[in-house]
Amino acid sequence: MRDLLPAVLAWHAAGEPFVLATVVAAEGGGPRETGAAMAVRMVGGVPEEVIGSVSGGCVEAAVIETAVDVLDEGRPRLVTYGLSDADAVGLICGGTLAVFIEPGAAAAARLDRVRAAVEHGSGAAVVTVVAGPPELVGLHHGDVLRANGYADLADVVARDADALVDTGEPAVRRYGLDGCPRPAAEAAAWDAPDGVTVFFNVVAAQPRLIILGALDYAASLATVGRFLGYRVTVCDARPVFATAERFPDAHEVVVAWPHQYLEATSIDGRTAVCVLTHDPKFDVPALEVALRSEAVYVGAMGSRRTCEDREQRLRQAGVTDHEIARLSAPIGLDLGASTPAETAVSIAAELIAARRRGSGEPLRATSGRIHR
Repeated sequence: MRDLLPAVLAWHAAGEPFVLATVVAAEGGGPRETGAAMAVRMVGGVPEEVIGSVSGGCVEAAVIETAVDVLDEGRPRLVTYGLSDADAVGLICGGTLAVFIEPGAAAAARLDRVRAAVEHGSGAAVVTVVAGPPELVGLHHGDVLRANGYADLADVVARDADALVDTGEPAVRRYGLDGCPRPAAEAAAWDAPDGVTVFFNVVAAQPRLIILGALDYAASLATVGRFLGYRVTVCDARPVFATAERFPDAHEVVVAWPHQYLEATSIDGRTAVCVLTHDPKFDVPALEVALRSEAVYVGAMGSRRTCEDREQRLRQAGVTDHEIARLSAPIGLDLGASTPAETAVSIAAELIAARRRGSGEPLRATSGRIHR
């Protein structure tokens, strides 16, 4: 959703009709996760432009066909796609997707809320009733539920939305019309007349990538990090190196001693810290802070000898074996990288593996589900 915002808000501001399709449930081996979205801009009732994806190509054509009908009717639809044979539309890779397809005008207020959350760097949980009584399907705001006579339901949904912001993960919940929670069910059973199914599309706060050391490797890593959706900070104590001109893809460039910056900034469980300086006077104090923080990933560049020397210095500084075990050094996966751009890909691959709990092994050497 975050990536689609600039285009769809521009369409809405220009009065151009469009349809928004969002994955509200994904089971099995599907390639896209819950919350994945696709928008279709229409001209004269005909699809003119498509951005985003809901399945990586399996059912997009069918979604576009339904989008035309949704725009004509002015009413949203919940459509389920599953494993198909060669002659049917579906997910040839397996799995099941439930996709909520709605007129863009109906989603405009929700999109404005998402934009506000993105601009403020905070998270938001946007509520959509995707199944239930027809008069409730497509509603996005608790005040509208309350105005329709469902005050108890509105209160419970608002409470759950606030709680889900902290998790950063989208969710589907089922409720009775009185607000009492109902057991989970397959998408096919969501349309019970005495209840509603609510999709909480959680737009999490942007994860941070803190790069310590204003080197050419840092410039490449900043580019890749921004592409992956991180808010990128480059920090170095040397003002001649730490300039915005050298790091155009960084969201901010900070001139400060790295350890002092880490002590002063916010580091949570979605923050990655990459130390690229391989100079003890910078590395050791910074890593002392980073390894004792909540950062999900801490990596440091250097040769085998540099890494061994750094580890000894860290122990002398009082860093424990448990804390040192968190350190990825030498940084990155073994891709045979040599250039700054290749090294950035190597580091980014390890970042993704840490964030998504991947093994880092070639897929051909693993078994089980590919898409988690």
